[in-house]
Amino acid sequence: MTATPRQGRVASIIVWSAATSSALAVLGAAALWFHYGTAVFFEMIAAGISACF
Repeated sequence: MTATPRQGRVASIIVWSAATSSALAVLGAAALWFHYGTAVFFEMIAAGISACF
């Protein structure tokens, strides 16, 4: 079974959206890291993880 051009386009949009979201998350984490420093950044991550569990 071959994919139609429309299905390929939708799949491409989904993949590019996921890649863009991931890149923005990494850039946001890097920005927080540089703004707050490593110690505060890791404390914020640890507090967030402990709040979930």
